Amino acid sequence: MSVYEHPDFDSHENVLFATDEASGLKAILAVHSTARGPAVGGCRMWTYASSTDALTDVLRLSQGMSFKNVMADLPIGGGKSVIMKPDGEFDRKALFEAFGRALNALNGEYMSAEDVGTSPADIQHAHRITQHVVGLPGGTGDPSPVTAKGVYLGIEASVERALGKSSLAGVKIAVQGATGHVGEYLVRRLAKAGAELFLADIREPELKALAGDVGAVIVEDPDAIYDVEADVFTPCALGAIINPSTIDRLKVKVVAGAANNQLQTREMGAELQKRGILYAPDYVINAGGIINVMGDIDPKFDSVWVEGKLVTLKATLGEIFDLADKEGRPANIVADEIARRRLQRAADAKGHDEAA
Repeated sequence: MSVYEHPDFDSHENVLFATDEASGLKAILAVHSTARGPAVGGCRMWTYASSTDALTDVLRLSQGMSFKNVMADLPIGGGKSVIMKPDGEFDRKALFEAFGRALNALNGEYMSAEDVGTSPADIQHAHRITQHVVGLPGGTGDPSPVTAKGVYLGIEASVERALGKSSLAGVKIAVQGATGHVGEYLVRRLAKAGAELFLADIREPELKALAGDVGAVIVEDPDAIYDVEADVFTPCALGAIINPSTIDRLKVKVVAGAANNQLQTREMGAELQKRGILYAPDYVINAGGIINVMGDIDPKFDSVWVEGKLVTLKATLGEIFDLADKEGRPANIVADEIARRRLQRAADAKGHDEAA
Protein backbone atom coordinates (compact mmCIF):
# COMPACT_ATOMS: atom_id res chain seq x y z
CA MET A 1 0.00 0.00 0.00
CA SER A 2 1.43 3.37 -1.01
CA VAL A 3 0.98 6.61 0.89
CA TYR A 4 -1.63 7.85 -1.58
CA GLU A 5 -3.82 4.78 -1.05
CA HIS A 6 -3.50 4.92 2.72
CA PRO A 7 -6.98 5.35 4.27
CA ASP A 8 -5.71 8.24 6.40
CA PHE A 9 -4.03 10.12 3.56
CA ASP A 10 -6.18 13.21 3.45
CA SER A 11 -4.58 15.13 0.57
CA HIS A 12 -1.55 15.89 2.70
CA GLU A 13 0.64 18.53 1.11
CA ASN A 14 3.91 16.83 1.99
CA VAL A 15 5.08 13.61 3.64
CA LEU A 16 8.82 13.25 4.21
CA PHE A 17 10.50 9.97 5.17
CA ALA A 18 13.84 10.72 6.82
CA THR A 19 16.57 8.29 7.83
CA ASP A 20 20.05 8.67 9.28
CA GLU A 21 22.02 5.47 9.70
CA ALA A 22 24.62 6.93 12.07
CA SER A 23 22.09 8.07 14.69
CA GLY A 24 19.43 5.47 13.99
CA LEU A 25 16.85 8.05 12.95
CA LYS A 26 13.77 6.74 11.19
CA ALA A 27 11.24 9.57 11.06
CA ILE A 28 8.16 10.58 9.12
CA LEU A 29 7.25 14.26 8.87
CA ALA A 30 3.75 15.01 7.61
CA VAL A 31 2.45 18.40 6.50
CA HIS A 32 -1.32 18.29 6.18
CA SER A 33 -2.11 21.94 5.43
CA THR A 34 -0.30 25.27 5.14
CA ALA A 35 -3.41 27.16 4.01
CA ARG A 36 -3.33 29.40 7.09
CA GLY A 37 0.43 29.51 7.58
CA PRO A 38 3.37 27.18 8.25
CA ALA A 39 2.36 23.82 9.69
CA VAL A 40 3.04 23.47 13.42
CA GLY A 41 2.80 20.31 15.52
CA GLY A 42 4.91 18.20 17.84
CA CYS A 43 7.32 15.34 17.30
CA ARG A 44 6.30 12.02 18.86
CA MET A 45 8.80 9.22 19.54
CA TRP A 46 7.29 5.81 20.06
CA THR A 47 8.01 2.11 19.69
CA TYR A 48 5.95 1.27 16.62
CA ALA A 49 5.39 -2.32 15.54
CA SER A 50 6.01 -1.33 11.91
CA SER A 51 6.59 1.64 9.66
CA THR A 52 2.97 1.27 8.52
CA ASP A 53 1.81 1.90 12.07
CA ALA A 54 4.09 4.94 12.28
CA LEU A 55 2.69 6.28 9.00
CA THR A 56 -0.90 5.79 10.18
CA ASP A 57 -0.13 7.66 13.37
CA VAL A 58 1.56 10.63 11.72
CA LEU A 59 -1.15 11.02 9.06
CA ARG A 60 -3.92 11.01 11.66
CA LEU A 61 -2.01 13.31 14.00
CA SER A 62 -1.11 15.86 11.32
CA GLN A 63 -4.68 16.06 10.05
CA GLY A 64 -5.78 16.50 13.65
CA MET A 65 -3.36 19.41 14.03
CA SER A 66 -4.87 21.14 10.99
CA PHE A 67 -8.33 20.76 12.50
CA LYS A 68 -7.11 21.80 15.95
CA ASN A 69 -5.35 24.91 14.72
CA VAL A 70 -8.15 26.09 12.46
CA MET A 71 -10.84 25.48 15.11
CA ALA A 72 -8.78 27.59 17.52
CA ASP A 73 -8.51 30.23 14.77
CA LEU A 74 -4.72 30.25 14.81
CA PRO A 75 -2.66 31.68 11.90
CA ILE A 76 -0.83 28.40 11.36
CA GLY A 77 -1.35 25.15 9.51
CA GLY A 78 -1.20 21.56 10.69
CA GLY A 79 1.63 19.06 10.69
CA LYS A 80 3.19 16.39 12.87
CA SER A 81 6.21 14.12 12.97
CA VAL A 82 6.97 10.73 14.45
CA ILE A 83 10.25 9.02 15.20
CA MET A 84 10.43 5.25 15.39
CA LYS A 85 12.28 4.80 18.67
CA PRO A 86 15.58 2.98 18.09
CA ASP A 87 16.09 -0.36 19.80
CA GLY A 88 18.44 -0.44 22.77
CA GLU A 89 20.72 2.43 23.79
CA PHE A 90 21.03 5.43 21.49
CA ASP A 91 22.45 8.95 21.48
CA ARG A 92 19.47 11.33 21.84
CA LYS A 93 21.58 14.35 20.93
CA ALA A 94 22.71 12.80 17.65
CA LEU A 95 19.20 11.51 16.92
CA PHE A 96 17.55 14.89 17.30
CA GLU A 97 20.30 16.70 15.44
CA ALA A 98 19.53 14.35 12.56
CA PHE A 99 15.85 15.18 13.02
CA GLY A 100 16.81 18.86 12.75
CA ARG A 101 18.37 18.18 9.36
CA ALA A 102 15.12 16.54 8.26
CA LEU A 103 13.20 19.66 9.35
CA ASN A 104 15.53 21.82 7.25
CA ALA A 105 14.64 19.74 4.20
CA LEU A 106 11.07 21.09 4.43
CA ASN A 107 12.30 24.70 4.17
CA GLY A 108 10.07 26.09 6.91
CA GLU A 109 6.83 24.44 5.78
CA TYR A 110 6.73 22.66 9.15
CA MET A 111 7.78 23.70 12.67
CA SER A 112 8.11 20.99 15.31
CA ALA A 113 7.90 20.84 19.10
CA GLU A 114 7.81 18.24 21.86
CA ASP A 115 5.14 15.56 22.08
CA VAL A 116 4.74 12.08 23.58
CA GLY A 117 8.18 10.53 24.12
CA THR A 118 10.11 13.75 23.50
CA SER A 119 11.07 16.74 25.64
CA PRO A 120 12.11 20.39 25.32
CA ALA A 121 15.71 19.19 25.74
CA ASP A 122 15.33 16.99 22.65
CA ILE A 123 13.95 19.92 20.67
CA GLN A 124 16.91 21.99 21.89
CA HIS A 125 19.24 19.42 20.30
CA ALA A 126 17.33 19.80 17.02
CA HIS A 127 17.61 23.57 17.37
CA ARG A 128 21.40 23.28 17.07
CA ILE A 129 20.74 22.39 13.43
CA THR A 130 17.45 24.09 12.56
CA GLN A 131 15.41 27.20 13.34
CA HIS A 132 12.17 25.37 12.56
CA VAL A 133 11.25 24.42 16.14
CA VAL A 134 9.16 25.96 18.90
CA GLY A 135 8.62 25.22 22.59
CA LEU A 136 12.27 25.64 23.50
CA PRO A 137 13.51 25.94 27.08
CA GLY A 138 13.32 29.59 28.11
CA GLY A 139 10.43 30.27 25.76
CA THR A 140 6.76 29.98 26.62
CA GLY A 141 7.55 27.03 28.87
CA ASP A 142 5.83 23.72 29.37
CA PRO A 143 2.51 23.82 27.46
CA SER A 144 1.01 20.99 29.52
CA PRO A 145 -0.66 23.14 32.20
CA VAL A 146 -2.36 25.24 29.51
CA THR A 147 -3.53 22.14 27.66
CA ALA A 148 -4.88 20.77 30.94
CA LYS A 149 -6.79 23.97 31.62
CA GLY A 150 -8.43 23.85 28.19
CA VAL A 151 -9.44 20.22 28.71
CA TYR A 152 -10.78 21.08 32.15
CA LEU A 153 -12.97 23.81 30.64
CA GLY A 154 -14.15 21.32 28.00
CA ILE A 155 -15.08 18.80 30.70
CA GLU A 156 -17.01 21.53 32.53
CA ALA A 157 -18.96 22.36 29.38
CA SER A 158 -19.63 18.69 28.62
CA VAL A 159 -20.82 17.90 32.14
CA GLU A 160 -23.15 20.87 32.12
CA ARG A 161 -24.58 19.72 28.78
CA ALA A 162 -24.88 16.00 29.55
CA LEU A 163 -25.60 16.03 33.28
CA GLY A 164 -27.05 19.48 33.84
CA LYS A 165 -24.44 20.23 36.51
CA SER A 166 -22.76 23.62 36.71
CA SER A 167 -20.03 22.29 39.00
CA LEU A 168 -17.67 19.31 38.90
CA ALA A 169 -18.05 18.74 42.64
CA GLY A 170 -19.01 15.10 43.18
CA VAL A 171 -18.79 14.27 39.48
CA LYS A 172 -17.18 10.85 38.96
CA ILE A 173 -14.34 11.02 36.43
CA ALA A 174 -12.22 8.09 35.20
CA VAL A 175 -8.86 9.32 33.92
CA GLN A 176 -6.70 7.21 31.62
CA GLY A 177 -3.04 8.24 31.47
CA ALA A 178 -3.30 10.14 34.74
CA THR A 179 0.44 10.68 35.32
CA GLY A 180 1.32 11.99 31.86
CA HIS A 181 2.46 15.54 31.12
CA VAL A 182 -1.11 16.81 30.72
CA GLY A 183 -2.85 14.14 32.77
CA GLU A 184 -1.30 15.04 36.11
CA TYR A 185 -2.03 18.76 35.77
CA LEU A 186 -5.61 17.92 34.78
CA VAL A 187 -6.08 15.47 37.66
CA ARG A 188 -4.92 18.03 40.20
CA ARG A 189 -7.26 20.66 38.75
CA LEU A 190 -10.20 18.22 38.77
CA ALA A 191 -9.45 17.21 42.35
CA LYS A 192 -9.39 20.85 43.41
CA ALA A 193 -12.85 21.25 41.85
CA GLY A 194 -14.16 18.41 44.02
CA ALA A 195 -14.47 15.68 41.41
CA GLU A 196 -14.42 12.04 42.52
CA LEU A 197 -11.49 10.55 40.61
CA PHE A 198 -10.57 7.07 39.38
CA LEU A 199 -7.06 6.94 37.96
CA ALA A 200 -5.22 4.52 35.71
CA ASP A 201 -1.69 4.56 34.30
CA ILE A 202 1.06 2.11 33.45
CA ARG A 203 3.53 3.96 35.71
CA GLU A 204 2.64 2.49 39.08
CA PRO A 205 4.92 4.48 41.44
CA GLU A 206 3.87 7.82 39.94
CA LEU A 207 0.22 6.73 39.98
CA LYS A 208 0.29 5.80 43.66
CA ALA A 209 1.94 9.09 44.57
CA LEU A 210 -0.57 11.14 42.57
CA ALA A 211 -3.60 9.24 43.88
CA GLY A 212 -2.35 9.70 47.42
CA ASP A 213 -1.92 13.44 46.90
CA VAL A 214 -5.43 14.02 45.54
CA GLY A 215 -7.37 11.28 47.34
CA ALA A 216 -8.25 9.36 44.20
CA VAL A 217 -9.08 5.68 43.66
CA ILE A 218 -6.45 3.69 41.78
CA VAL A 219 -7.65 1.35 39.04
CA GLU A 220 -5.08 -1.41 39.50
CA ASP A 221 -5.37 -2.87 36.00
CA PRO A 222 -4.92 -0.01 33.50
CA ASP A 223 -7.20 -1.77 31.00
CA ALA A 224 -10.03 -1.84 33.56
CA ILE A 225 -10.43 1.94 33.33
CA TYR A 226 -13.01 1.33 30.57
CA ASP A 227 -15.19 -0.61 33.02
CA VAL A 228 -15.39 2.03 35.76
CA GLU A 229 -18.89 3.27 36.47
CA ALA A 230 -18.48 7.03 36.26
CA ASP A 231 -19.96 10.16 34.75
CA VAL A 232 -16.98 11.04 32.56
CA PHE A 233 -14.27 9.04 30.82
CA THR A 234 -11.17 11.20 30.29
CA PRO A 235 -8.52 9.70 27.98
CA CYS A 236 -5.13 11.36 28.39
CA ALA A 237 -2.84 8.74 26.85
CA LEU A 238 -2.64 7.51 23.25
CA GLY A 239 -5.28 7.51 20.54
CA ALA A 240 -7.77 5.05 18.99
CA ILE A 241 -8.99 4.00 22.44
CA ILE A 242 -12.67 4.33 21.52
CA ASN A 243 -13.03 1.29 19.28
CA PRO A 244 -15.24 -1.79 18.83
CA SER A 245 -13.42 -3.59 21.66
CA THR A 246 -13.90 -0.85 24.25
CA ILE A 247 -17.03 1.09 23.41
CA ASP A 248 -19.53 -1.29 25.01
CA ARG A 249 -17.49 -1.37 28.20
CA LEU A 250 -17.99 2.34 28.85
CA LYS A 251 -20.42 3.18 31.65
CA VAL A 252 -20.31 6.97 31.37
CA LYS A 253 -22.31 9.87 29.94
CA VAL A 254 -19.35 11.89 28.64
CA VAL A 255 -16.06 11.22 26.88
CA ALA A 256 -13.79 14.26 27.14
CA GLY A 257 -10.03 14.16 27.46
CA ALA A 258 -6.62 15.34 26.31
CA ALA A 259 -5.54 12.43 24.08
CA ASN A 260 -5.36 12.99 20.34
CA ASN A 261 -7.42 10.88 17.91
CA GLN A 262 -9.46 9.18 20.61
CA LEU A 263 -11.87 7.67 18.07
CA GLN A 264 -10.39 4.79 16.11
CA THR A 265 -12.67 5.73 13.22
CA ARG A 266 -15.04 8.62 12.59
CA GLU A 267 -17.93 6.13 12.87
CA MET A 268 -17.17 5.68 16.56
CA GLY A 269 -18.72 9.10 17.16
CA ALA A 270 -22.08 7.82 15.95
CA GLU A 271 -21.68 4.71 18.10
CA LEU A 272 -21.12 6.87 21.17
CA GLN A 273 -24.18 8.91 20.26
CA LYS A 274 -26.30 5.76 19.95
CA ARG A 275 -25.29 4.83 23.49
CA GLY A 276 -26.23 8.24 24.87
CA ILE A 277 -22.62 9.28 25.42
CA LEU A 278 -21.63 12.88 24.67
CA TYR A 279 -18.25 13.19 22.95
CA ALA A 280 -16.16 16.36 23.15
CA PRO A 281 -14.03 16.46 19.96
CA ASP A 282 -10.47 16.10 21.21
CA TYR A 283 -8.85 18.59 18.86
CA VAL A 284 -11.22 21.29 20.08
CA ILE A 285 -10.63 20.97 23.83
CA ASN A 286 -6.95 19.95 23.82
CA ALA A 287 -5.66 22.93 21.82
CA GLY A 288 -4.28 24.77 24.87
CA GLY A 289 -0.73 23.59 24.24
CA ILE A 290 -0.50 24.83 20.68
CA ILE A 291 -2.19 28.08 21.72
CA ASN A 292 0.49 28.56 24.38
CA VAL A 293 3.28 27.82 21.90
CA MET A 294 2.11 30.68 19.68
CA GLY A 295 4.06 33.00 22.00
CA ASP A 296 7.26 31.43 20.65
CA ILE A 297 6.21 32.34 17.12
CA ASP A 298 5.22 35.95 17.81
CA PRO A 299 5.44 37.86 21.15
CA LYS A 300 2.07 39.50 20.49
CA PHE A 301 0.47 36.17 21.48
CA ASP A 302 0.94 36.83 25.19
CA SER A 303 -0.58 35.25 28.30
CA VAL A 304 -3.66 37.48 28.17
CA TRP A 305 -4.30 36.39 24.59
CA VAL A 306 -3.82 32.74 25.61
CA GLU A 307 -6.41 33.01 28.39
CA GLY A 308 -8.89 34.56 26.00
CA LYS A 309 -8.37 31.75 23.51
CA LEU A 310 -9.09 29.11 26.16
CA VAL A 311 -12.43 30.75 26.89
CA THR A 312 -13.14 30.81 23.16
CA LEU A 313 -12.45 27.06 22.96
CA LYS A 314 -15.14 26.41 25.54
CA ALA A 315 -17.58 28.56 23.57
CA THR A 316 -16.69 26.76 20.32
CA LEU A 317 -17.40 23.42 21.99
CA GLY A 318 -20.81 24.71 23.05
CA GLU A 319 -21.57 25.76 19.47
CA ILE A 320 -20.64 22.28 18.23
CA PHE A 321 -22.92 20.66 20.81
CA ASP A 322 -25.76 23.01 19.85
CA LEU A 323 -25.48 22.18 16.16
CA ALA A 324 -25.12 18.45 16.84
CA ASP A 325 -28.28 18.53 18.99
CA LYS A 326 -30.20 20.52 16.41
CA GLU A 327 -29.25 18.21 13.55
CA GLY A 328 -29.21 14.96 15.52
CA ARG A 329 -25.68 14.18 14.36
CA PRO A 330 -22.48 13.15 16.16
CA ALA A 331 -20.42 16.03 17.53
CA ASN A 332 -17.22 14.78 15.90
CA ILE A 333 -18.78 14.86 12.42
CA VAL A 334 -20.13 18.37 13.00
CA ALA A 335 -16.71 19.55 14.20
CA ASP A 336 -14.91 17.92 11.24
CA GLU A 337 -17.22 19.64 8.77
CA ILE A 338 -16.70 23.04 10.37
CA ALA A 339 -12.92 22.52 10.32
CA ARG A 340 -12.93 21.45 6.67
CA ARG A 341 -15.00 24.46 5.63
CA ARG A 342 -12.60 26.79 7.40
CA LEU A 343 -9.58 25.11 5.81
CA GLN A 344 -11.16 25.28 2.36
CA ARG A 345 -11.87 29.00 2.75
CA ALA A 346 -8.25 29.56 3.77
CA ALA A 347 -6.97 27.48 0.83
CA ASP A 348 -9.18 29.41 -1.60
CA ALA A 349 -7.95 32.73 -0.20
CA LYS A 350 -4.33 31.59 -0.39
CA GLY A 351 -4.80 30.46 -3.99
CA HIS A 352 -6.37 33.79 -4.91
CA ASP A 353 -3.50 35.72 -3.31
CA GLU A 354 -0.89 33.60 -5.09
CA ALA A 355 -2.68 34.02 -8.43
CA ALA A 356 -2.79 37.78 -7.94
